[in-house]
Amino acid sequence: MNISLKWLQKYIALSDKTPQELEAYLTELGLEVEAIETYETVKGGLEGLVVGQVLTCEKHPDADKLKLTTVDIGAENPLSIVCGAPNVAAGQKVIVATVGATLYPTEGEPLKIKKGKIRGAVSEGMICAEDEIGLGHSHEGIMVLQTDAPNGSPAATVLEVESDTVFTIGLTPNRIDAASHYGVARDLKARLKRELCRPSVESFKPKNTDFKIEIEVKNSEAAPRYAGLTLTEVKVAPSPDWLKQALQAIGVRPINNVVDITNYVLHAFGQPLHAFDADKIAGNKIIVTTLPKDTTFKTLDEVERKLSDTDLMICDGNQKPLCLGGIFGGFDSGVTESTTRIFLESAYFNPTYIRRSAKHHDLFTDASFRFSRGADINNVLYPLKYAALLIEEIASGKISSEITDFYPQKIENAVFSVRYDYLDKIIGNSLEKELIFDILESLEIEVIEKTDTDFKVSVPPYRVDVLQPADIAEEVLRVYGLNNIAFSQTPRTDFVAAFAKPDAHLLRQQVSQLLVGAGLSEMMNNSLTSSKYSKALQIDSKDVVILNYLSEDLDVMRQDLLFGGLESIKRNQNRGVQDIAAFEFGKFYQKHTAPEGKNKYVEAERLAIWLSGNKGVESWREKAKKADFYDLGELASKILNLLNIKGLEQRTLTDDLYFQYGLELGKRKGKDDFEPIVRLGLVKRKVCKLADLNVDVFYADLNWEWLIKNHNEKKTYQEISRFPSVRRDLSLVVAKNISFQTLENIAKRTERKLLQEVGVFDVYEGERIDADKKAYALRFILQDQDKTLDEQTIEKTMNKLMLAFEKEADALIRK
Repeated sequence: MNISLKWLQKYIALSDKTPQELEAYLTELGLEVEAIETYETVKGGLEGLVVGQVLTCEKHPDADKLKLTTVDIGAENPLSIVCGAPNVAAGQKVIVATVGATLYPTEGEPLKIKKGKIRGAVSEGMICAEDEIGLGHSHEGIMVLQTDAPNGSPAATVLEVESDTVFTIGLTPNRIDAASHYGVARDLKARLKRELCRPSVESFKPKNTDFKIEIEVKNSEAAPRYAGLTLTEVKVAPSPDWLKQALQAIGVRPINNVVDITNYVLHAFGQPLHAFDADKIAGNKIIVTTLPKDTTFKTLDEVERKLSDTDLMICDGNQKPLCLGGIFGGFDSGVTESTTRIFLESAYFNPTYIRRSAKHHDLFTDASFRFSRGADINNVLYPLKYAALLIEEIASGKISSEITDFYPQKIENAVFSVRYDYLDKIIGNSLEKELIFDILESLEIEVIEKTDTDFKVSVPPYRVDVLQPADIAEEVLRVYGLNNIAFSQTPRTDFVAAFAKPDAHLLRQQVSQLLVGAGLSEMMNNSLTSSKYSKALQIDSKDVVILNYLSEDLDVMRQDLLFGGLESIKRNQNRGVQDIAAFEFGKFYQKHTAPEGKNKYVEAERLAIWLSGNKGVESWREKAKKADFYDLGELASKILNLLNIKGLEQRTLTDDLYFQYGLELGKRKGKDDFEPIVRLGLVKRKVCKLADLNVDVFYADLNWEWLIKNHNEKKTYQEISRFPSVRRDLSLVVAKNISFQTLENIAKRTERKLLQEVGVFDVYEGERIDADKKAYALRFILQDQDKTLDEQTIEKTMNKLMLAFEKEADALIRK
């Protein structure tokens, strides 16, 4: 649906709003703007074309048909222009296309004006004929103007070239109330809180009543309301320019003044009208009825159609079909140049009948689009009167009858109650009651009763989409603005369906693919193991003992996945495989003794990773590299990133049962309560020896159940900055117990906007600094998302970071 801005402004004041602002308002109101285009009565709007006056005109010395002219266009110096028109002469006011202007001729391709030489003479523009600028087809000579406009005046102003902004709105099927300029203005009125106006029809009055068409509605179910009047002395002719331009702006082809008026009223107020040649209505009577199946009827497109017995037909007194009601006119009853008397119809047709007939005949017109979705039964008479007044004004017609209005059973407003707490729940916020009432009243939804718990509304029939409390919530929201609903500080869910639980199998598959892609192999170890491990580590009190075990080596359930992996590494070593990179998803089992003496059994799933030996394969290009703690940490980091786990706190493992050194990542529940989620590090050699291993093994234990429960499917992205990043390095000396993580945290707390990355590229401990100190060389990447960083900003940022390190880490900055 196309909406003209100029047309829209006839009903609501919008001169202070840009098309882009209106686009935002309309889209928020549910009338999504799919495109904004500029319509011009002349393509290009005559931009770069001005009024000029020919000062001199002389014959070209080297060409018989060319003339050398000088033209005043209001500039400091006149232009030299070579012109080939036979009628050019000194003293004429003409249209001049200046250098750089683009011409859009009536026929042919666009032409850009350039400065050049024609037969050796300089030409600084072009004096135009009407076909060269798209104003007509004549090429007999240049346009000579009769105007007092100053030289240099824009040609578009002198020639009254019009332009308009046209919005293409993707109208949803439920919003037929907005299928017109007035309907769109009605929504903007509610949002912008402005007055709405439409042309007065107070002057409507028949000049005489000597010609009347009788109306008989035989099928009132299909036509609940049908109205009409007659006009005489009508002169059918082309429409005036303003009417043509209004229709052309929205893509409607002008036909003649009478038909154009009916189309204008349809797009203005959403009410389809139809004009019949009254002299072709036998018996001066209109009968609204259905006809027998397979009755033939020739429509305006000259196609002969066979009717269904449910097609609503507008017939004459002899029951000869004149029009397929609400869809398409008949070939023999339409308005032509010889028409002088008109019967003008305005009606409300049952949407079910119109939908069925339109589909049956494959005829989808502007009228059927509106009638099939539900026109406004209370908006039948105003458009009829307005169209009659326009025919009087434009086509010299005279209203020659009173309006006949068949409306036996009035359709009442929809009335229902809405609870305040229901609105709050649907909207997501509690809005002031008076604000809700004001919004509804601005949408012509009347609030007729109010209590402490609810209120009652009366909804006019044209709002076919507002039938229940949820629709009232939607109306309030779209006018108030979804963007104005603040997020609650205590989020809650009130949905009928619960959020889908994470798919544990899918997440496991994704992590497995990640690890396999990194060169690891998946292993599956026995859940039964030997109690020798727990006894050696003095944790056998937690063993879940097998009552009837078959082997001393399989007498308990495993308390940890570690030892099954160590056994697998040993098994591979025995078969000549020294380099191991493996992972396992599996469960562990523990027994905990409660204070009251009862045993509590725990079963939980873990993800374990083992690295031992070399990383990668030795080749002629590079030597083999031992797998180390950082390789393990990188794998753990990739898993956390894949699952979008953020905000885990890091701390160093000290005096651990399994690890010689390492880290654990987790969540702090209280001051002294830390829940580890990931534990990783180098396994103690004495623990490895329990499995007869004498190699370094790096091991990671991840709480898989916690990771599944806390993974976040929603990821946030931001546009890559168009501005360059800057690197700055800093060397500082700190106490040995200060980790890089501590320094990174200080940096990120200190500079949140510009600091994109902190890295360490060197660590030094040795003779040149104190024994209890170490030196870090840090790398900082700075970047602004909105502009290029200048040296002053960079220096200020680095000074702020150095002060923070000195204050919080007692650092010595090495300059």
